[in-house]
Amino acid sequence: MKQVEMMKAIRLHEFGGPAVLRYEDAPLPVLKPGEVLIRVRAIGINPPDWYLREGYKMLPPEWRPSMPFPIIPGSDVSGVVEAVASDVYDFAIGDEVYGMVRFPSFGESAAYAEYVAAPASDLARKPAGIDHVHAAGVPMAGLTAWQFLVELGHTVQNPLQPEMHCPVPVNGKTVLVNGAAGGVGHFAVQLAKWKGAHVIAVASGKHESFLRGLGADEFIDYTKHAPEEVAHEVDLVLDTLGGPTTGRFLRTLKRGGALFPVFLGFSDAEEAVQRGVTVSMTQVRSNGLQLAELGRLLDAGIIRVAIDSTFSLADAQLAHERAAHGHIQGKIVLTVA
Repeated sequence: MKQVEMMKAIRLHEFGGPAVLRYEDAPLPVLKPGEVLIRVRAIGINPPDWYLREGYKMLPPEWRPSMPFPIIPGSDVSGVVEAVASDVYDFAIGDEVYGMVRFPSFGESAAYAEYVAAPASDLARKPAGIDHVHAAGVPMAGLTAWQFLVELGHTVQNPLQPEMHCPVPVNGKTVLVNGAAGGVGHFAVQLAKWKGAHVIAVASGKHESFLRGLGADEFIDYTKHAPEEVAHEVDLVLDTLGGPTTGRFLRTLKRGGALFPVFLGFSDAEEAVQRGVTVSMTQVRSNGLQLAELGRLLDAGIIRVAIDSTFSLADAQLAHERAAHGHIQGKIVLTVA
């Protein structure tokens, strides 16, 4: 292998808006035991990328991690194995792989770059039937939907709730997905359908045909109707937006139902108890074995990845501006020449 000492990457030298994303030279990552070096072809962008860019300003000050600059953001990659550590046997030079690298770890994933060193356990072989752009759109969004709905796959305690998150069986049940057209949402619709659920998708009207094409049985245009006024006797709500308004979905659920918010902010615990509703959340974690399972579904055409837009790595700033405008259909992906 020709030794590459430097690479191009997007780095932060301060926190702030998209303008702080700088395309510049950075040292090539050094391979550690258990890792593979990936020549990156595409990078999926996710909300934690801009939370990091902004310095986690939405978290209470005492929760904000301290990180030394410069920082390379990002976690989701698809690419080709360039080198493997001597103790790695699952992958070989030339393999096409994809994964969510070291998540959650603050500022250590470093995916917005031409090369990424990743733990082999975070990776799976890229599904042969899709290209690197589509593969890069899968890891965080797909794993979030999988770990909320299908199988948690780890034993790390969520500090915000006393019990471990536990997916609930959805075969024959009614599942409402809020934010259904986004990254997590469009995978959740497909996985719930695959598992035998009757799926209600909530999004703005322009996404209706897209979501029905993914298998949604019913559609609620939230710009016309508040979903909590329309949907009733639902078994499970996956609210991909979460936040302080997520409690409004309690009234859509039947007794014994469950509300899974993907983001922090639920504060209606008393009402949930009165209604007999379980509220549970988890933090997505890297998992190569689960990505291999998602890969089989992707190769079989059971689920698919929607790409909202692509930008070159050098134009990461424009990609973050696109994300800030919202109403995303599927995933935004960076490409590496």
